[in-house]
Amino acid sequence: SGTRIEPVMASRQQRPAAASDLRANEKKCSWASYMTNSPTMIVMVGLPARGKTYMSKKLTRYLNWIGVPTKVFNLGVYRRDAVKSYKSYDFFRHDNKEAMKIRKQCALVALQDVKAYLNEEGGQIAVFDATNTTRERRELILNFSKDNAYKVFFVESVCDDPDVIAENILDVKVSSPDYPERNRESVMEDFLKRIECYKVTYQPLAPDEHDKQLSFIQVINVGRRFLVNRVQDYIQSKIVYYLMNIHVHSHSIYLCRHGESHHNVEGRIGGDSELTERGKQFAAALKGFVEEHHLSDLKVWTSQLRRTIQTAEELGVPYEQWKILNEIDAVGVCLIMELERQGNVLVICHQAVMRCLLAYFLDKGADDLPYLKCPLHTVLKLTPVAYGCKVDMFDLKVEAVNTHRNRPLVIFCIKLKTKTLCILGGNDLCAQIRSCLHFFINRFFLQSACM
Repeated sequence: SGTRIEPVMASRQQRPAAASDLRANEKKCSWASYMTNSPTMIVMVGLPARGKTYMSKKLTRYLNWIGVPTKVFNLGVYRRDAVKSYKSYDFFRHDNKEAMKIRKQCALVALQDVKAYLNEEGGQIAVFDATNTTRERRELILNFSKDNAYKVFFVESVCDDPDVIAENILDVKVSSPDYPERNRESVMEDFLKRIECYKVTYQPLAPDEHDKQLSFIQVINVGRRFLVNRVQDYIQSKIVYYLMNIHVHSHSIYLCRHGESHHNVEGRIGGDSELTERGKQFAAALKGFVEEHHLSDLKVWTSQLRRTIQTAEELGVPYEQWKILNEIDAVGVCLIMELERQGNVLVICHQAVMRCLLAYFLDKGADDLPYLKCPLHTVLKLTPVAYGCKVDMFDLKVEAVNTHRNRPLVIFCIKLKTKTLCILGGNDLCAQIRSCLHFFINRFFLQSACM
Protein backbone atom coordinates (compact mmCIF):
# COMPACT_ATOMS: atom_id res chain seq x y z
CA SER A 1 0.00 0.00 0.00
CA GLY A 2 3.08 2.26 0.10
CA THR A 3 4.49 4.55 -2.54
CA ARG A 4 7.23 3.07 -4.70
CA ILE A 5 9.49 4.64 -7.36
CA GLU A 6 11.34 2.41 -9.77
CA PRO A 7 13.16 3.01 -13.07
CA VAL A 8 11.71 0.87 -15.83
CA MET A 9 13.78 1.68 -18.93
CA ALA A 10 16.49 3.82 -20.58
CA SER A 11 19.40 4.81 -18.31
CA ARG A 12 20.13 2.42 -15.49
CA GLN A 13 20.62 5.02 -12.82
CA GLN A 14 21.37 3.60 -9.41
CA ARG A 15 21.11 5.36 -6.09
CA PRO A 16 24.19 7.46 -5.22
CA ALA A 17 26.78 5.30 -3.54
CA ALA A 18 28.04 6.09 -0.09
CA ALA A 19 31.44 7.77 0.14
CA SER A 20 33.02 4.56 1.40
CA ASP A 21 31.52 2.66 -1.55
CA LEU A 22 32.86 5.25 -3.98
CA ARG A 23 36.30 4.94 -2.50
CA ALA A 24 36.16 1.15 -2.71
CA ASN A 25 34.93 1.21 -6.30
CA GLU A 26 37.66 3.64 -7.38
CA LYS A 27 40.26 1.49 -5.66
CA LYS A 28 39.04 -1.43 -7.77
CA CYS A 29 38.45 0.37 -11.07
CA SER A 30 40.79 3.33 -11.48
CA TRP A 31 44.14 2.49 -13.04
CA ALA A 32 45.63 5.34 -11.07
CA SER A 33 44.94 3.54 -7.81
CA TYR A 34 47.36 0.84 -8.81
CA MET A 35 50.09 3.41 -9.41
CA THR A 36 50.07 4.91 -5.92
CA ASN A 37 50.16 3.19 -2.57
CA SER A 38 48.49 6.09 -0.79
CA PRO A 39 46.76 9.40 -1.59
CA THR A 40 48.95 12.30 -2.63
CA MET A 41 49.01 15.96 -1.67
CA ILE A 42 50.34 18.36 -4.29
CA VAL A 43 51.50 21.42 -2.36
CA MET A 44 51.97 24.65 -4.28
CA VAL A 45 54.79 27.00 -3.22
CA GLY A 46 55.64 30.52 -4.34
CA LEU A 47 55.06 34.23 -4.04
CA PRO A 48 51.71 35.69 -5.17
CA ALA A 49 51.15 36.31 -8.91
CA ARG A 50 53.43 33.43 -9.95
CA GLY A 51 50.72 31.36 -11.64
CA LYS A 52 50.18 28.84 -8.84
CA THR A 53 46.39 28.80 -9.12
CA TYR A 54 46.61 28.63 -12.92
CA MET A 55 48.86 25.57 -12.68
CA SER A 56 46.71 24.05 -9.92
CA LYS A 57 43.55 24.23 -11.98
CA LYS A 58 45.16 22.96 -15.18
CA LEU A 59 46.86 20.11 -13.36
CA THR A 60 43.63 19.16 -11.61
CA ARG A 61 41.74 19.16 -14.89
CA TYR A 62 44.38 16.94 -16.49
CA LEU A 63 44.51 14.44 -13.62
CA ASN A 64 40.73 14.13 -13.50
CA TRP A 65 40.65 13.65 -17.27
CA ILE A 66 43.08 10.72 -17.12
CA GLY A 67 41.01 9.13 -14.36
CA VAL A 68 42.66 10.27 -11.14
CA PRO A 69 40.09 11.85 -8.75
CA THR A 70 41.64 15.24 -7.92
CA LYS A 71 40.41 18.43 -6.23
CA VAL A 72 41.89 21.89 -5.58
CA PHE A 73 41.81 23.43 -2.12
CA ASN A 74 42.50 27.14 -2.56
CA LEU A 75 43.46 28.81 0.69
CA GLY A 76 42.37 32.21 -0.62
CA VAL A 77 38.77 30.96 -0.65
CA TYR A 78 39.04 29.94 3.01
CA ARG A 79 40.61 33.27 3.91
CA ARG A 80 37.83 35.23 2.17
CA ASP A 81 35.23 33.16 4.03
CA ALA A 82 36.92 33.98 7.34
CA VAL A 83 37.54 37.66 6.57
CA LYS A 84 34.53 38.96 4.66
CA SER A 85 36.04 42.28 3.65
CA TYR A 86 39.61 42.65 2.40
CA LYS A 87 41.03 46.09 3.20
CA SER A 88 44.69 46.21 2.19
CA TYR A 89 48.05 44.48 2.02
CA ASP A 90 48.45 45.07 5.80
CA PHE A 91 46.63 41.78 6.35
CA PHE A 92 49.65 39.96 4.92
CA ARG A 93 52.34 41.63 7.01
CA HIS A 94 54.34 39.07 8.99
CA ASP A 95 54.07 41.24 12.12
CA ASN A 96 50.26 41.39 11.97
CA LYS A 97 49.72 38.78 14.68
CA GLU A 98 45.93 38.73 14.52
CA ALA A 99 45.97 38.20 10.75
CA MET A 100 48.69 35.53 11.04
CA LYS A 101 46.48 33.66 13.50
CA ILE A 102 43.53 33.81 11.09
CA ARG A 103 45.67 32.65 8.18
CA LYS A 104 46.98 29.65 10.12
CA GLN A 105 43.48 28.72 11.23
CA CYS A 106 42.32 28.85 7.60
CA ALA A 107 45.14 26.49 6.66
CA LEU A 108 44.12 24.03 9.39
CA VAL A 109 40.48 24.10 8.25
CA ALA A 110 41.56 23.50 4.65
CA LEU A 111 43.75 20.57 5.71
CA GLN A 112 40.79 18.97 7.46
CA ASP A 113 38.81 19.30 4.22
CA VAL A 114 41.72 17.66 2.41
CA LYS A 115 41.57 14.79 4.89
CA ALA A 116 37.82 14.36 4.38
CA TYR A 117 38.26 14.36 0.60
CA LEU A 118 41.08 11.82 0.55
CA ASN A 119 39.78 9.54 3.31
CA GLU A 120 36.02 9.64 2.88
CA GLU A 121 35.03 11.07 -0.50
CA GLY A 122 37.02 8.90 -2.88
CA GLY A 123 39.75 11.42 -3.69
CA GLN A 124 43.18 10.30 -4.82
CA ILE A 125 45.01 13.64 -5.09
CA ALA A 126 44.45 16.95 -3.27
CA VAL A 127 46.06 20.12 -4.61
CA PHE A 128 46.80 22.51 -1.72
CA ASP A 129 46.87 25.87 -3.50
CA ALA A 130 48.50 28.49 -1.27
CA THR A 131 51.78 30.40 -1.02
CA ASN A 132 53.34 28.03 1.57
CA THR A 133 56.43 30.23 1.45
CA THR A 134 57.86 29.40 4.89
CA ARG A 135 59.46 26.20 6.11
CA GLU A 136 57.24 26.39 9.18
CA ARG A 137 54.10 26.17 7.03
CA ARG A 138 55.58 23.38 4.90
CA GLU A 139 56.55 21.44 8.04
CA LEU A 140 52.96 21.75 9.24
CA ILE A 141 51.77 20.22 5.97
CA LEU A 142 54.44 17.49 6.04
CA ASN A 143 53.50 16.50 9.59
CA PHE A 144 49.81 16.44 8.64
CA SER A 145 50.60 14.23 5.65
CA LYS A 146 52.76 11.89 7.72
CA ASP A 147 50.00 11.48 10.32
CA ASN A 148 47.56 10.52 7.55
CA ALA A 149 49.96 8.43 5.44
CA TYR A 150 49.79 10.76 2.42
CA LYS A 151 52.57 11.28 -0.07
CA VAL A 152 53.62 14.89 -0.68
CA PHE A 153 54.85 16.50 -3.89
CA PHE A 154 55.74 20.21 -3.89
CA VAL A 155 55.33 22.43 -6.96
CA GLU A 156 57.18 25.73 -6.61
CA SER A 157 56.71 28.53 -9.12
CA VAL A 158 59.69 30.87 -9.20
CA CYS A 159 59.52 34.03 -11.31
CA ASP A 160 61.63 37.19 -11.28
CA ASP A 161 60.44 38.57 -14.63
CA PRO A 162 58.62 41.85 -13.78
CA ASP A 163 56.70 41.82 -17.07
CA VAL A 164 55.25 38.37 -16.39
CA ILE A 165 54.33 39.34 -12.83
CA ALA A 166 52.64 42.58 -13.94
CA GLU A 167 50.71 40.76 -16.67
CA ASN A 168 49.51 38.16 -14.18
CA ILE A 169 48.34 40.83 -11.73
CA LEU A 170 46.40 42.70 -14.41
CA ASP A 171 44.95 39.57 -16.03
CA VAL A 172 43.90 37.80 -12.85
CA LYS A 173 44.04 39.90 -9.71
CA VAL A 174 42.08 42.89 -11.01
CA SER A 175 39.01 40.62 -11.19
CA SER A 176 39.73 38.99 -7.81
CA PRO A 177 37.03 39.20 -5.09
CA ASP A 178 39.64 41.03 -3.01
CA TYR A 179 39.32 44.05 -5.31
CA PRO A 180 35.65 44.76 -6.06
CA GLU A 181 36.45 48.29 -7.26
CA ARG A 182 38.46 46.89 -10.22
CA ASN A 183 40.74 49.93 -10.36
CA ARG A 184 43.84 48.76 -12.21
CA GLU A 185 46.27 51.27 -10.70
CA SER A 186 45.19 50.75 -7.08
CA VAL A 187 45.08 46.96 -7.51
CA MET A 188 48.59 46.93 -8.95
CA GLU A 189 49.92 49.11 -6.12
CA ASP A 190 48.30 47.11 -3.33
CA PHE A 191 49.21 43.73 -4.79
CA LEU A 192 52.86 44.63 -5.29
CA LYS A 193 52.96 45.63 -1.62
CA ARG A 194 51.34 42.30 -0.74
CA ILE A 195 54.14 40.51 -2.60
CA GLU A 196 56.72 42.50 -0.65
CA CYS A 197 55.09 41.32 2.60
CA TYR A 198 55.62 37.71 1.54
CA LYS A 199 59.19 38.33 0.40
CA VAL A 200 60.21 39.21 3.97
CA THR A 201 59.68 35.61 5.14
CA TYR A 202 59.98 33.70 1.83
CA GLN A 203 62.15 30.59 2.05
CA PRO A 204 62.39 28.91 -1.36
CA LEU A 205 62.84 25.16 -1.61
CA ALA A 206 66.55 24.36 -1.26
CA PRO A 207 67.42 21.15 -3.15
CA ASP A 208 71.04 21.09 -1.97
CA GLU A 209 70.38 21.86 1.67
CA HIS A 210 67.28 21.78 3.84
CA ASP A 211 64.88 20.25 1.29
CA LYS A 212 67.05 17.69 -0.51
CA GLN A 213 64.92 14.80 0.82
CA LEU A 214 61.64 16.27 -0.47
CA SER A 215 59.95 15.45 -3.75
CA PHE A 216 59.32 18.55 -5.84
CA ILE A 217 59.58 20.42 -9.11
CA GLN A 218 60.58 24.07 -9.44
CA VAL A 219 59.03 25.81 -12.45
CA ILE A 220 61.29 28.77 -13.18
CA ASN A 221 60.12 31.83 -15.14
CA VAL A 222 56.95 30.25 -16.55
CA GLY A 223 58.66 27.13 -17.82
CA ARG A 224 61.95 28.43 -19.21
CA ARG A 225 63.77 26.13 -16.80
CA PHE A 226 62.83 23.30 -14.45
CA LEU A 227 64.46 21.67 -11.46
CA VAL A 228 63.13 18.24 -10.47
CA ASN A 229 64.04 16.54 -7.21
CA ARG A 230 63.36 12.96 -6.00
CA VAL A 231 60.32 11.90 -8.04
CA GLN A 232 59.00 8.87 -6.17
CA ASP A 233 56.21 7.24 -8.15
CA TYR A 234 54.27 7.08 -11.38
CA ILE A 235 51.77 9.82 -10.47
CA GLN A 236 54.55 12.24 -9.57
CA SER A 237 56.25 11.53 -12.89
CA LYS A 238 52.95 12.27 -14.70
CA ILE A 239 52.71 15.57 -12.82
CA VAL A 240 56.25 16.52 -13.82
CA TYR A 241 55.66 15.55 -17.45
CA TYR A 242 52.49 17.63 -17.63
CA LEU A 243 53.97 20.73 -15.98
CA MET A 244 56.94 20.62 -18.34
CA ASN A 245 54.63 20.65 -21.35
CA ILE A 246 51.88 23.18 -20.62
CA HIS A 247 51.94 26.36 -22.67
CA VAL A 248 51.59 29.39 -20.42
CA HIS A 249 51.55 32.07 -23.12
CA SER A 250 48.46 33.26 -24.95
CA HIS A 251 47.28 30.96 -27.74
CA SER A 252 44.09 29.52 -29.19
CA ILE A 253 42.97 26.08 -30.31
CA TYR A 254 40.44 25.91 -33.14
CA LEU A 255 38.33 22.76 -33.35
CA CYS A 256 36.02 21.75 -36.16
CA ARG A 257 34.69 18.60 -37.73
CA HIS A 258 35.30 17.72 -41.34
CA GLY A 259 32.79 18.94 -43.88
CA GLU A 260 29.57 16.98 -44.24
CA SER A 261 30.24 13.48 -45.61
CA HIS A 262 28.02 11.03 -47.49
CA HIS A 263 27.93 8.81 -44.40
CA ASN A 264 26.69 11.76 -42.34
CA VAL A 265 23.75 12.17 -44.72
CA GLU A 266 23.02 8.42 -44.62
CA GLY A 267 23.20 8.31 -40.82
CA ARG A 268 26.16 5.92 -40.85
CA ILE A 269 29.05 6.05 -38.38
CA GLY A 270 32.69 5.33 -39.21
CA GLY A 271 34.06 4.38 -42.60
CA ASP A 272 36.12 6.56 -44.92
CA SER A 273 33.47 8.50 -46.77
CA GLU A 274 34.14 11.54 -48.95
CA LEU A 275 32.61 15.00 -48.65
CA THR A 276 29.23 15.95 -50.05
CA GLU A 277 28.83 19.13 -52.08
CA ARG A 278 27.83 20.95 -48.91
CA GLY A 279 30.92 19.52 -47.21
CA LYS A 280 33.08 20.99 -49.97
CA GLN A 281 31.33 24.34 -49.53
CA PHE A 282 32.28 24.23 -45.84
CA ALA A 283 35.92 23.56 -46.74
CA ALA A 284 35.89 26.70 -48.90
CA ALA A 285 34.17 28.66 -46.12
CA LEU A 286 36.80 27.41 -43.65
CA LYS A 287 39.53 28.83 -45.87
CA GLY A 288 37.76 32.19 -45.79
CA PHE A 289 37.48 31.97 -42.00
CA VAL A 290 41.24 31.40 -41.62
CA GLU A 291 42.03 34.31 -43.94
CA GLU A 292 39.50 36.63 -42.28
CA HIS A 293 40.99 36.00 -38.82
CA HIS A 294 44.55 36.45 -40.11
CA LEU A 295 45.70 33.07 -38.78
CA SER A 296 48.92 33.10 -40.78
CA ASP A 297 50.94 31.21 -38.13
CA LEU A 298 48.29 28.53 -37.76
CA LYS A 299 49.21 24.85 -37.62
CA VAL A 300 46.64 22.50 -39.13
CA TRP A 301 46.11 18.92 -37.94
CA THR A 302 43.82 16.30 -39.50
CA SER A 303 43.12 12.62 -39.08
CA GLN A 304 44.19 10.11 -41.74
CA LEU A 305 40.67 9.78 -43.12
CA ARG A 306 39.65 11.29 -46.44
CA ARG A 307 36.91 13.59 -45.19
CA THR A 308 39.28 15.54 -42.90
CA ILE A 309 42.05 15.58 -45.51
CA GLN A 310 39.67 16.90 -48.19
CA THR A 311 38.57 19.64 -45.78
CA ALA A 312 42.18 20.66 -45.10
CA GLU A 313 43.28 20.50 -48.75
CA GLU A 314 41.05 23.45 -49.57
CA LEU A 315 42.98 25.65 -47.11
CA GLY A 316 46.08 25.61 -49.29
CA VAL A 317 48.45 25.38 -46.32
CA PRO A 318 50.65 22.55 -44.97
CA TYR A 319 48.90 20.18 -42.58
CA GLU A 320 49.84 17.20 -40.44
CA GLN A 321 47.95 13.90 -40.44
CA TRP A 322 47.56 12.26 -37.02
CA LYS A 323 46.45 8.63 -36.72
CA ILE A 324 45.33 9.34 -33.16
CA LEU A 325 42.73 11.77 -34.59
CA ASN A 326 41.04 8.97 -36.54
CA GLU A 327 37.49 8.43 -35.36
CA ILE A 328 38.14 4.88 -34.14
CA ASP A 329 41.23 5.81 -32.12
CA ALA A 330 40.99 7.15 -28.58
CA VAL A 331 42.29 10.65 -27.89
CA GLY A 332 45.53 10.01 -26.03
CA VAL A 333 47.58 11.92 -23.53
CA CYS A 334 50.29 12.59 -26.11
CA LEU A 335 47.82 14.56 -28.25
CA ILE A 336 46.74 16.62 -25.24
CA MET A 337 50.38 17.33 -24.43
CA GLU A 338 51.06 18.48 -27.99
CA LEU A 339 48.02 20.76 -27.96
CA GLU A 340 49.06 22.20 -24.58
CA ARG A 341 52.51 23.25 -25.76
CA GLN A 342 51.69 24.44 -29.28
CA GLY A 343 50.80 27.92 -30.44
CA ASN A 344 47.65 28.42 -32.53
CA VAL A 345 46.34 25.12 -33.94
CA LEU A 346 43.36 24.17 -36.10
CA VAL A 347 42.28 20.57 -35.49
CA ILE A 348 40.01 19.13 -38.19
CA CYS A 349 38.64 15.95 -36.69
CA HIS A 350 35.56 13.82 -36.04
CA GLN A 351 32.63 14.14 -33.66
CA ALA A 352 33.85 11.60 -31.06
CA VAL A 353 37.39 13.01 -31.08
CA MET A 354 36.14 16.59 -30.84
CA ARG A 355 33.97 15.67 -27.88
CA CYS A 356 36.95 14.16 -26.08
CA LEU A 357 39.01 17.30 -26.66
CA LEU A 358 36.15 19.55 -25.55
CA ALA A 359 35.63 17.46 -22.42
CA TYR A 360 39.27 17.96 -21.52
CA PHE A 361 39.50 21.71 -22.16
CA LEU A 362 36.08 22.49 -20.65
CA ASP A 363 36.59 20.13 -17.69
CA LYS A 364 33.52 18.01 -18.45
CA GLY A 365 32.91 14.61 -16.89
CA ALA A 366 32.49 11.27 -18.62
CA ASP A 367 28.70 11.44 -18.18
CA ASP A 368 28.52 14.68 -20.19
CA LEU A 369 31.04 13.75 -22.89
CA PRO A 370 28.72 11.82 -25.28
CA TYR A 371 26.24 14.71 -25.33
CA LEU A 372 28.55 17.66 -25.99
CA LYS A 373 27.34 19.52 -29.06
CA CYS A 374 29.81 19.49 -31.95
CA PRO A 375 27.76 20.52 -34.99
CA LEU A 376 29.03 20.18 -38.53
CA HIS A 377 30.24 23.31 -40.33
CA THR A 378 31.00 25.14 -37.08
CA VAL A 379 34.37 26.23 -35.67
CA LEU A 380 34.99 26.37 -31.93
CA LYS A 381 37.77 28.66 -30.73
CA LEU A 382 39.18 27.65 -27.33
CA THR A 383 41.32 30.24 -25.57
CA PRO A 384 42.89 29.29 -22.22
CA VAL A 385 42.28 32.10 -19.74
CA ALA A 386 43.31 32.61 -16.13
CA TYR A 387 41.30 29.87 -14.48
CA GLY A 388 39.50 28.13 -17.31
CA CYS A 389 38.86 28.16 -21.04
CA LYS A 390 36.92 30.71 -23.10
CA VAL A 391 34.83 29.29 -25.95
CA ASP A 392 33.81 31.22 -29.08
CA MET A 393 31.56 29.52 -31.64
CA PHE A 394 31.58 30.44 -35.34
CA ASP A 395 28.80 29.11 -37.57
CA LEU A 396 30.11 29.25 -41.14
CA LYS A 397 26.55 29.35 -42.54
CA VAL A 398 26.73 26.20 -44.67
CA GLU A 399 23.79 23.84 -44.18
CA ALA A 400 24.49 20.33 -42.93
CA VAL A 401 22.70 17.33 -41.50
CA ASN A 402 22.28 17.28 -37.71
CA THR A 403 24.21 14.34 -36.21
CA HIS A 404 23.70 15.27 -32.54
CA ARG A 405 21.84 12.91 -30.24
CA ASN A 406 20.33 14.27 -27.05
CA ARG A 407 20.78 12.64 -23.68
CA PRO A 408 18.26 9.76 -23.39
CA LEU A 409 15.26 10.31 -21.18
CA VAL A 410 14.69 8.25 -18.05
CA ILE A 411 11.23 6.90 -17.34
CA PHE A 412 10.26 6.50 -13.70
CA CYS A 413 7.04 4.89 -12.55
CA ILE A 414 5.28 5.98 -9.39
CA LYS A 415 2.92 3.25 -8.24
CA LEU A 416 0.09 4.34 -5.97
CA LYS A 417 -1.93 1.25 -5.10
CA THR A 418 -3.31 0.21 -8.50
CA LYS A 419 -2.47 3.39 -10.39
CA THR A 420 0.79 4.09 -12.15
CA LEU A 421 2.20 7.46 -13.24
CA CYS A 422 5.12 7.59 -15.66
CA ILE A 423 7.49 10.57 -15.55
CA LEU A 424 9.87 11.47 -18.37
CA GLY A 425 13.04 13.12 -17.16
CA GLY A 426 16.15 14.76 -18.57
CA ASN A 427 18.51 17.16 -16.81
CA ASP A 428 15.65 18.42 -14.62
CA LEU A 429 14.57 14.90 -13.69
CA CYS A 430 15.05 15.32 -9.95
CA ALA A 431 12.97 18.50 -9.85
CA GLN A 432 10.18 16.82 -11.80
CA ILE A 433 10.16 13.81 -9.53
CA ARG A 434 10.06 15.93 -6.38
CA SER A 435 7.21 18.05 -7.73
CA CYS A 436 5.14 15.12 -8.95
CA LEU A 437 5.76 13.09 -5.81
CA HIS A 438 4.67 15.99 -3.63
CA PHE A 439 1.44 16.42 -5.58
CA PHE A 440 0.44 12.79 -5.95
CA ILE A 441 1.44 11.57 -2.51
CA ASN A 442 -0.49 14.43 -0.91
CA ARG A 443 -3.47 13.63 -3.12
CA PHE A 444 -3.20 9.93 -2.26
CA PHE A 445 -3.20 10.57 1.47
CA LEU A 446 -6.01 13.13 1.14
CA GLN A 447 -8.17 10.58 -0.70
CA SER A 448 -7.33 7.92 1.88
CA ALA A 449 -8.35 10.24 4.70
CA CYS A 450 -11.68 11.00 3.04
CA MET A 451 -12.59 7.35 2.46
